[in-house]
Amino acid sequence: MIPESTIDQALKDLFGKIEFQAEPAGLYDPLRYMIAIGGKRIRPRLCLLTYSFFADTLTPQILEPAAGLEVFHTFTLIHDDIMDRSPLRRGHETVWKKWNEDTAILSGDVMCIDAYKRIAKAPAAVLPEALELFSRTASQVCDGQQMDMDFETRSDVSMKEYMQMIGLKTGVLIACASQLGALIGGADLPSQECLYDYGYYLGLAFQVADDYLDAYGNEKVFGKPIGGDILNCKKSWLTLKALELGADGLEEALNAPAVTPEEKAAKIARVKAIYDSVGVADAAKKAIADLSTRAVFKGTDAGIPPYAHDALKTFAHALVGRSF
Repeated sequence: MIPESTIDQALKDLFGKIEFQAEPAGLYDPLRYMIAIGGKRIRPRLCLLTYSFFADTLTPQILEPAAGLEVFHTFTLIHDDIMDRSPLRRGHETVWKKWNEDTAILSGDVMCIDAYKRIAKAPAAVLPEALELFSRTASQVCDGQQMDMDFETRSDVSMKEYMQMIGLKTGVLIACASQLGALIGGADLPSQECLYDYGYYLGLAFQVADDYLDAYGNEKVFGKPIGGDILNCKKSWLTLKALELGADGLEEALNAPAVTPEEKAAKIARVKAIYDSVGVADAAKKAIADLSTRAVFKGTDAGIPPYAHDALKTFAHALVGRSF
């Protein structure tokens, strides 16, 4: 297994030196900007981790596809921020806010193309499988985003539908990262599938944690304004769970005007008070823990040694433990 310190350094080198085309600067500067403002590099880190269970040398044939996962994820963030009207990302201005919407759309498009170029540097022996996995995943992410937008105008969204949506929007890309590393590392298909499931359920846990943090997190740690889902009337896990638990007045509170700073603060406070009245925060923490446990259970079926089991547990805790 490749040491965690080696993976850490490889990621630091990879994203510290990542290159995009120089001109036209108006197209590529937003790409450089988004990579520079950082992130946890969850997807490339998981890709390198599962690769390390089956191989012991980091080469461009794994590093470039791992980078491609982060580039694709960043593309989705650029476009998501436009759709959500989010002014901040990781504590910095979003691309549409810093430049404009047209620039954000086009820069996001070219970032998606760049991601494919990097995935295509996977070893020739597994390239068809790598491209098929990534292409299917990319399409599913778009499906999930459309479902998320559709939910904004529906009043009858079920928790089952919501979990399907976050599975597509968030879960499948983390699952793809987990399987891609194993694929390039030489794992057999059953092992790949188990690690895919690990990533999928961990992705669900991560998204529920993200929903929780949107309401209960620290803005400086979370990297974007608290209460964004509430202000946008999004059908978050918290909202649907509150309705399941019989919360009174939630729909009225979510439909309250929120134009001025005072109205926004009042709306967030009112909705959170309703959440608190039915114990939504504790329910979210339990769901996050249950999904994380299920992820680790799936991963340990991958025919990997005990030290790899421990690595999966550590990764899961580092990813979703931020909620507590």
